[in-house]
Amino acid sequence: MTVGIISWGSYIPRFRIKVEDIAKANGSNPEQIKNALMISEKSLPGIDEDTITISVEAARQAIKNIDSKKIGAIYIGSESHPYAVKPTSTVVGEAIELGNNYTAADLEFACKAGTAGIQICLGLVKSGMMDMALTGGADTAQSKPGDPLEYTAAAGGAVFVIGKEDVVAVINETVSFTSDTPDFWRREKEEYPSHGGAFTGQPAYYRHVINATKNLMEKAKTRPENYDYAIFHQPNGKFPRRVAKILGFNEQQISPGLLVGYIGNTYSGASMLGLAAVLDIAKPGQRILVTSYGSGAGSDSFDITVTDKILFNQKRTKKVLDLIKDKIYVDYSKYLRNTQ
Repeated sequence: MTVGIISWGSYIPRFRIKVEDIAKANGSNPEQIKNALMISEKSLPGIDEDTITISVEAARQAIKNIDSKKIGAIYIGSESHPYAVKPTSTVVGEAIELGNNYTAADLEFACKAGTAGIQICLGLVKSGMMDMALTGGADTAQSKPGDPLEYTAAAGGAVFVIGKEDVVAVINETVSFTSDTPDFWRREKEEYPSHGGAFTGQPAYYRHVINATKNLMEKAKTRPENYDYAIFHQPNGKFPRRVAKILGFNEQQISPGLLVGYIGNTYSGASMLGLAAVLDIAKPGQRILVTSYGSGAGSDSFDITVTDKILFNQKRTKKVLDLIKDKIYVDYSKYLRNTQ
């Protein structure tokens, strides 16, 4: 059975703040920060935007021109769900008018909750339990003022419908690499997350992304040169570039899905938006590798082949690059009002 992505949708809030404005407010050197993180600005939510509204906007794009009543499941991944007790997924289902005949749950695994949802939906459709399932990753990421995370924690997300008919991108293989590596956490009732500083690189990010990607290529019997595009989780601009070089991928393969420099780290939305940006431009027959990362810690990796069905979908969905260009800059005071 051929199962994969049959449609997708994206949403990035219009508001942006430049890294130099955050650096000036914190008394830091803007050029040092930009060079260290390889990021120039980031997205932030409007005063009335959250993970639910981002997911709804992306989902509305994703269900255009498909029979949404065939969707049997909704999973929304995020680490900034608006409610501690009340699902995001059911609100999304109501907003996009799916009716009542679907199962739903919220997922949380730091920045890889969205790709975990893709794996769940893939299994449900392959098993024959349902024809289609919808999953998304979205966040309005939080950071303590003055913390290094403040320069990157951003807002945005993407949604994918997984199915077996009119597949635009076949998911050939998927693997995961998981361990108890607590590099990033937030306890109940704490307002802001904590992190292990440099520990978040190695043994956290690099170990998981490298091993998941190697395991995937071993399973798929592929090499880096077999892929037209590669998307790696992007907490900043340096980590994905370095991991790509270690694994043998080049700048041309990773640049179309590398969005962090323009919108920051959208957490659960990061790998998902990177994949959506690549699907916006991919051609039939091209091959895509995606490896997410979530603190705590784990990576999901996917081998994907684009079909000729992609051309129709590219005409009817909002492009990620257009969403990036549609922006309004705010100052630091408005940034604090919208995010704190």
